[in-house]
Amino acid sequence: VQLQASGGGLVQAGDSLRLSCTAASRFFSNNAVGWFRQAPGKEREFVGAIDWRATNAVYADSVKDRFTISRDSAKNTVYLQMNSLKSEDTAVYYCAVSTTRNVDLWNTNSYDYWGQGTLVTVSS
Repeated sequence: VQLQASGGGLVQAGDSLRLSCTAASRFFSNNAVGWFRQAPGKEREFVGAIDWRATNAVYADSVKDRFTISRDSAKNTVYLQMNSLKSEDTAVYYCAVSTTRNVDLWNTNSYDYWGQGTLVTVSS
């Protein structure tokens, strides 16, 4: 299974950006999808995730109320809408899929498939 993350770029603080994560088939159906990020010199960290029913999303405190995850099953795409971006949001963003139900969505070990990452740079 191949995941493709896209939509990254260079923006200014306060701007918005929408990342996309696509799969070749209906892979997101009935699977949880998470977003993680990794800044230079730091460990990969949880950003947010949507559960396998696509009815519940959870977020890291650092992005809560600014970022929103949604899923468009018809387009086989999961989105990460990022608003009010800050310089500390600068990182490579990854999407990932967990094929196991009822796992800790914040844990990288819960995910089976990963996209290649897309770079988001926020200038202050």
